[in-house]
Amino acid sequence: MDRGVRYSFRVYEDFRVLDRWSKKEVHCIYQALIVAIATRHADAVDIKFLVDGRPVWIALPHPAWVEYKNRTGKAITDPLAIEIAGHYLKAALESGEGLGQEMYSLTVGQTLQHLEAVVAEHTLATQRT
Repeated sequence: MDRGVRYSFRVYEDFRVLDRWSKKEVHCIYQALIVAIATRHADAVDIKFLVDGRPVWIALPHPAWVEYKNRTGKAITDPLAIEIAGHYLKAALESGEGLGQEMYSLTVGQTLQHLEAVVAEHTLATQRT
């Protein structure tokens, strides 16, 4: 049976983070998830956030779904993909990589790294309750 990672909360659908360079708190809100298949570009799941009202897209490559399934037997669900993208966006803003681009394309490795971080955060949060 194919089981995705389930969450009882959504941390990265609506969050605030301090931008490293401006020292300004920015408000990030998830807006859309689009499966993008292009003939000349990498196939990806594009996740749109509004960062203080400005659109920012996080592209997660389709091969990450396959790699995760092969490693764990579990599927990356849409809610998990949103969490992965939000986690990346938060990290980018905190490290100073954010606010400069409209589109960020992650590698398979980066996608899985942020997935593991989201799962670890979720596990820690559920152990505390």
